[in-house]
This record gives sequence, C-alpha cells and structure tokens, in this order.
Amino acid sequence: MAALIKYFSGIAALMILTFIPAGTFDYRQAWLLLGILFIPMFIAGVVMMLKSPELLKKRLNMKENESEQKSVILYSGIMFIAMFVSAGLSYRFSFLMIPYTCSLIAAAIFLLGYILWAEVLRENEYLSRTVEVQENQKVIDTGLYGVVRHPMYLATVLLFLSMPLVLGSVISFLISLVYLPIIAKRIRNEEEVLEEGLEGYKEYKQRVRYRLIPFIW
Repeated sequence: MAALIKYFSGIAALMILTFIPAGTFDYRQAWLLLGILFIPMFIAGVVMMLKSPELLKKRLNMKENESEQKSVILYSGIMFIAMFVSAGLSYRFSFLMIPYTCSLIAAAIFLLGYILWAEVLRENEYLSRTVEVQENQKVIDTGLYGVVRHPMYLATVLLFLSMPLVLGSVISFLISLVYLPIIAKRIRNEEEVLEEGLEGYKEYKQRVRYRLIPFIW
C-alpha cells in the first residue's frame, strides 16, 4: 500500500509541477516524461514486490540518519521543484525550448539510465535509498561495481539530466546541473560511512579507482 501511495503521489506531483505552470494539458513533452518515468517504475516495483520485497522496502525508506544527507535531500527537492516548474513556464512562454526530436533522443538516454538502474538493483541486494551500513552487508565488486564504485548514482545522473531535455526546456536543464555538486557531496559522505563501517571497503576503493565516470572521477 505504501508503494502505491508513493507511486500515485509522484504522478500527481509531477503533473501539478509541470501542467499548472504550462497552463495547459497540451504539453506532449510532459506526457512523454510521465510515460517513460512511471511505466517502467511500475514494472520495476511489481518485479521487486514479487522477487525481492525486502529490497522494495529499502527503496521506499527515505529517512536519512546522516545529518549531511538530510541537507542533500532538501537541496535535491528544491532543485526538482525548480526544474519542473521552469520547464512548464518555458513551454507556456515558448522560451528556450528544444525541438521535439531532441526530446525523443533525451527519452532514449533516459531509458538507458533506467536499464542501468535496473541492472544495479539486480547486482546489489543491499541497495538502500539511505546512506547506511546494513547488517551482514558485504562489498559488491562484480559487474558494474567492478567498473565504478557508484553505478547507481551514474544511472541517476543520466536520469536526472535527461529529464529536463525530455521536457524540452534549456532553462530546466541548466537548473538540473545543480545535481552534480549535490551528488558529489552525497558520494563523499557515503564513502566516509562505508569506510568506517563496512569491512573491505577501503581495499575495494584501491581496486576500483573511479567513483562515477571511468577514467574521469
């Protein structure tokens, strides 16, 4: 029930934040985003509910214990509100909107991010939405975790940066770039927590050098 409430609340929130500023429901880029965001999300939720209900429970938990992460959640929330509202306003006033073909390309990138996200969920049964060390948790160093230390955040960067382009708004995309320093802050704090509480994580950092993007960072 909690999963369904959050799911439909998310749909309602996105519609309010985009269609009201747009002043119309005739905003096809917003409908495109709703489709590629919430249809795969529903499928993923059903699969987790059937195959790994504990993982679904972890993904629904957003209560952070780390004080630094609470500020990350706050800043991310503000960014998302500004991103969606600015996209709606850009559509209403036809200001710095990209062609619909570009939105379709961005939608393909978004779905690629979703595929990457699903693969990370498959590889890591300890994948919580909060920064914590779980009971009996082990270091995962295979698959995507053998390439970068935080493939889930790589997936979210693809998702979050492509969203405003799906919506067609250059202004919204510029706002979404704020996510980069936010996620960098989250990663640094998370690694401090894992180094302190997860056996073998320091050695894992030595084996896998890059946090997010191979050969860059």
